Amino acid sequence: MKIHAEALLFDNDGTLVSSLESVHRCWTRWAREYGIAPEDFARVELHGRPAVEIIAELLPADRAHEIPRALARIEQLEVEDVPGGGVRLLPGTRELLASLPSDRWAVVTSATRPLAEARLRAVGIDAPVVVAADDITRGKPDPEPFLLAAGKLGVDPSACVVFEDAPAGLAAGRAAGMTTVALTTTHHPSQLVADALVPDLSAVSAQATPGGVEITTDS
Repeated sequence: MKIHAEALLFDNDGTLVSSLESVHRCWTRWAREYGIAPEDFARVELHGRPAVEIIAELLPADRAHEIPRALARIEQLEVEDVPGGGVRLLPGTRELLASLPSDRWAVVTSATRPLAEARLRAVGIDAPVVVAADDITRGKPDPEPFLLAAGKLGVDPSACVVFEDAPAGLAAGRAAGMTTVALTTTHHPSQLVADALVPDLSAVSAQATPGGVEITTDS
C-alpha cells in the first residue's frame, strides 16, 4: 500500500519502542504502595493511556486529593527504571526515522514529558517535535494530541499519517481526520481499526518527496 503524507505522527510505547515490562513492573510497585487491591489493578488497562487517567480510575473518589502526588510517584518510578533496560527499540524504528526529513515527523505520546524524553533519549531517538501528556487537556482517544502535533509541524491534519499500536490511539487519529496505520505489536489485529495494518515498522518504508513523504507498507 502506498500513502502520500506531509507529516508522520508516531505513538511512542508499542510503536517506536517497547517498555511493557517496565510499565508493568513500575505500576505493580505503585499499586502496592497505594494499597490498590490486586484484582482492582488487574482490571485496568495501562497501555496507551495517560497516567493521570489510570490513577483517577484506581483511587476511590475520597482519595482524589492524592492524585498529584501519586502521579509524581509513578513518573519517578518509570523514569528511574529507564536506565536499567526499561526500554528497547522495536524493529524498523531506527531505519524508518533515519529516512525522514526532520520537519516531517513527531512523537505523540500519552506519557508525561520527562518520561517520554527519558525513554527516547535512552534509545537514541532525537525527535524534532514531542507532544506529551503535559501538553494537552484531553488524551487519546480524543484527537487533541494529534491535532496539536499537526499544528506544531504546520501541516493540515488530513495530510498526516498516524502510526499507533493501541485502539485508543487509532481512534484519536481517525477523529483527527488522519490516515491511520496500526501495528500489531501489543494488540490482536481484530482489536485494531485502521487504514493499513503492519506487524511493526520494519514493514514500512518512506521516501522524501518535494511535497512530503511517500510511504509504502507491506499490507
